[in-house]
Amino acid sequence: MAVEKGTISVQLVGEALLEARRRGLDVAALLERVGLPAQALERPYGRVPSALYGQLWRALAASMDDEFFGMNARRMKAGSFAFMAAIALREPTLGAALERVLAFCGLVFDGLSPRLVQQGSLAEIALDEPDGQHSRAFAYFTLWLMVHGLLCWLAGRRLPILGIDLRCPAPGYLEDYRVMFCDNLRFERPSSRLLFNADCLAQPVRRSERELKRFLAGAPANILVRYRDPQSLGARIRAYLRSLSAARWPDFEALSSHFYMAPSTLRRKLAQEGQSYQGLKDQVRRELAITRLDAGEGDFVELAGVLGFADISAFYKAFKKWTGSTPGQYRALIHPTPDCPKRSER
Repeated sequence: MAVEKGTISVQLVGEALLEARRRGLDVAALLERVGLPAQALERPYGRVPSALYGQLWRALAASMDDEFFGMNARRMKAGSFAFMAAIALREPTLGAALERVLAFCGLVFDGLSPRLVQQGSLAEIALDEPDGQHSRAFAYFTLWLMVHGLLCWLAGRRLPILGIDLRCPAPGYLEDYRVMFCDNLRFERPSSRLLFNADCLAQPVRRSERELKRFLAGAPANILVRYRDPQSLGARIRAYLRSLSAARWPDFEALSSHFYMAPSTLRRKLAQEGQSYQGLKDQVRRELAITRLDAGEGDFVELAGVLGFADISAFYKAFKKWTGSTPGQYRALIHPTPDCPKRSER
């Protein structure tokens, strides 16, 4: 089922309310307070506006005095996210800001200690958890939403996620998570982590104190919507390309015809979204390559052909540009063995 722009599945609303229900809070009154009809949650495929979900998020956090909705042994007291954003804003680079955010999260949570790990041009936010224990998927994704969403805001743009590993089993509903984060979600893994390109760590923080007040006034609804747009032209073109083999990808003239636009109009609309056709093709190739490598793909020559590259060297060059590593290095990070060298930490 397609994810509508600016809406959230009632499945995630139910996840947010789970601990509140267990603790006997008057959830019906809470829903009424934010103008969300309780019967709307009874439709299994129903969706609610992101703005309403954001209001529910804030009301629930205030009622529980816990911005993590009771999903950790220690409360993330109301105001914690604002404080975390304020201390991150004082740092000069995204890397330094992320270090402060993760250190703060380590102080707030029990048994959920995040740390930044870097290997070459690949980086990850790794979560240290007690052996044999894991949180439910909604808890992990809530943490990623806060950390990654804040980092995107500080950068002034979306920072692409290469993949997410979680120790927990896959939940029954994943579509919104794929839109918010990435398609490359893996469950029942040895450890939980979020993978991204390390080159963004050196980028400057681009926000001001004045912008922080406006950001916090709109959070978390602005995070839920600002850094995703499944109905954008770029998103529709990526979906179209994924439906075809790379060998059948159209040239720009044919693509324009498929979307019933003149080439100049398509080029202008993509430019307004900060996109280009070549960039979109590269994004889809990267997603497909990472998915195949995660599945254990070892024949890089065959993979290069599937992705539409003329030869293996062109594939290696492109993959190095996308991720900062070779396909073999990336696969070693995804599927570590006892013989792999120890990763370095920042």
